[in-house]
Amino acid sequence: MQPRTSPPSYSPTPGTLPDAGFPPDRLSLSPPSPGGLPSLSAERIAAGVRGGEFRAVEVVAAALARIERVEPVLCAFVEVWAEEALAWAGEVDARVAGGEWLPLAGVPIGVKGRNGRRTAAARALVAAGCVPVGATSVPGPGTPWQTWGQGSGGRTVNPWRADRTPGGSSAGSAAAVAAGLVPMATGSDGAGSVRIPAAWCGVVGLKTTNGHLPSPDRTGLAAPGVLTRHASDATAYWRCVAAADASQGPADGGEGNTGREGLGRGAVSGSAVSGSREEHSGRRGRQTPVSAGTAGTGATEAAGTAGTAGTAGTAGATRTAGIGAAHPTRAAEARAVEARAARASDAQEPARLAESTRPARPESTPSATPTTPPSADRLPAPDHAPSPPHAPSPPLAVWSADLGFADIDSGPAAIAHDAVLRLADAGVVRLLVRRTDDTLCLRDPAPAWLALRATPAPDTDPRAAQDLRAENDRRLAALFAEADLILTPTTPNAPHGHEGPGDRYSTSLTWAFNLSGHPAMSIPAGVDPDGCPVGLQLVARHGEEELLLRVAEAAEAVHAPSA
Repeated sequence: MQPRTSPPSYSPTPGTLPDAGFPPDRLSLSPPSPGGLPSLSAERIAAGVRGGEFRAVEVVAAALARIERVEPVLCAFVEVWAEEALAWAGEVDARVAGGEWLPLAGVPIGVKGRNGRRTAAARALVAAGCVPVGATSVPGPGTPWQTWGQGSGGRTVNPWRADRTPGGSSAGSAAAVAAGLVPMATGSDGAGSVRIPAAWCGVVGLKTTNGHLPSPDRTGLAAPGVLTRHASDATAYWRCVAAADASQGPADGGEGNTGREGLGRGAVSGSAVSGSREEHSGRRGRQTPVSAGTAGTGATEAAGTAGTAGTAGTAGATRTAGIGAAHPTRAAEARAVEARAARASDAQEPARLAESTRPARPESTPSATPTTPPSADRLPAPDHAPSPPHAPSPPLAVWSADLGFADIDSGPAAIAHDAVLRLADAGVVRLLVRRTDDTLCLRDPAPAWLALRATPAPDTDPRAAQDLRAENDRRLAALFAEADLILTPTTPNAPHGHEGPGDRYSTSLTWAFNLSGHPAMSIPAGVDPDGCPVGLQLVARHGEEELLLRVAEAAEAVHAPSA
């Protein structure tokens, strides 16, 4: 993909939906700065805060300034917590100054929905040093389809094409990450609500194994997830939330008030993700997935199905406090941290400066998490030079365009398949070639999913849904006995307009894995002729998030073809 060198000027007309010319480049800070803060990974930001290169307050001020500029058009937030976020960032700076090692120190994040700060995952991220800057948009009432978002100022728009939806229901989280407002945002996925917006906004989206982390969904279909620009940041998210879940008792994974209490080290009781520098030397090693947490009380999440046409909201300003012209000192801090971020990026990530400023394909960055090698007196002296370790074989993957049942558009499927071939050519995966009569063929999960989430018709036989789910579980178990990954397009269709998806189920390739509970993620696969991103879905065995994340990180190093 080639960068757009001359983005068109754009001024939205009050009361109208932004036009289709609204490009992602336009969301960059002025002047567009691919080497600046919006392009840095969460890990790189945290390393800068820990090392004294940035202060958390400066980073958060820069993020808030960017939100203030872009949010009236993007509508990715329902609330922006400017004053609180700056205070919380000050607490992070104090913790770092006190010697506490925070893996995500000073990273500004969005949290899904007004109650997102109370989820177990958000609490773990706060304990790791993240600073929530606001609540991201989710769908509003009035439609049975959930692939959209309602910000405080109107419909959330797709940063790539403002006449298209960003997906949902983690709509604002995906849009905010894609637009560079925050490097990371939380989500939840009950039918594809992390993976679909990740695909349509050109970012990374991880759905964790169902039951591994606390979730408020009583049906067991929803699992926590995250949206990031960099796959390595999704890895950082997973390790923080998995470590916190292993170290604490039952957490409040449910929905409650915004809970805007302070964000000190007690935000997650007994957290395993913060501590002294000495305690955390070398913490970046692989972790084992943890056991299931306790689910809270439920909230529903409907599928992105056909329904009534929505109307475009008016662009407006999200409720903010204390940013912009009213605080020239903070504006100066924002400019200062942007300049230092640009210098840091120039020094640390020169390859990215030649790449597109569009949000879909950030290059992978080296880990910024400091590690300490074991001391020499702890290592036995070898009798001879050790043999170099054998490189592990790439995971064995099966490609399926439709899972055997889905009605798909050929365009997104072809782009996703091309991405798979690039990964195979680069040695990231090995493709398992199966006989034509032995291809992956699941039964359509819609009846089983709807039987759990919706009120069944009076004549519905509950055993039929149970049998369908059990049959798909058997077929998936047989496949994962010989392969490590399933690869599919994330969605059967391109992002639809704000009027709705028509008669298409945007969830048809994702919700099977909410029923089965497998971990899955969407990574950028390319861009279609209309300028809309396409996602590639990766699915692994239960508990194998680390495999998904390794493949996703390796995939970032595989260059996308020129558009």
